[in-house]
Amino acid sequence: MVSAGEFRNGMTLEMEGNVYQVIEFQHVKPGKGAAFVRTKLKDIKNGGVVEKTFRPTEKFPTAHIERSDMQYLYSDGDFYHFMNVETYDQIQLTSDQIGDALKFVKENEMVKMCAHGGQIFSVEPPLFVELQITDTEPGFKGDTATGASKPAIVETGAQVMVPLFVNQGETIQIDTRTGEYMKRV
Repeated sequence: MVSAGEFRNGMTLEMEGNVYQVIEFQHVKPGKGAAFVRTKLKDIKNGGVVEKTFRPTEKFPTAHIERSDMQYLYSDGDFYHFMNVETYDQIQLTSDQIGDALKFVKENEMVKMCAHGGQIFSVEPPLFVELQITDTEPGFKGDTATGASKPAIVETGAQVMVPLFVNQGETIQIDTRTGEYMKRV
């Protein structure tokens, strides 16, 4: 059991028969009245986000999330196929279950499957990936002072904003949480 006063980002809770993940929380102490905790919670089953307020003393059971490493094999249009590298068991998920999670993931890369009660609810890509740029405007040398950027398409088909000096064919590192360019590799 965890009280609302102990909420942290990323924590998972069971509440009202659903499992929620804390996205944001804020302890509020108004001038009059009792303190409260304002939160943004994500329903891990359907992906919906709700805002709720709690008294700091309210208690909720924590939800146990199983995370397992799996290899992303391929996509055949309707389904995404994954394999457990220890048991060689394969599973397939629909594009609705995946969402944008594999936007920066190439075939044969490792991802984390998040499940609650044996039901997979999300796929977590690696924090950083290295991808080759397949299409972008020609680069300009020396134009680094302005901090300007241009769109680039990487080998998975996703679009990333990169600095002006990055050229087509180069490999870059991307933060998958934000989709931002990190550095050239």
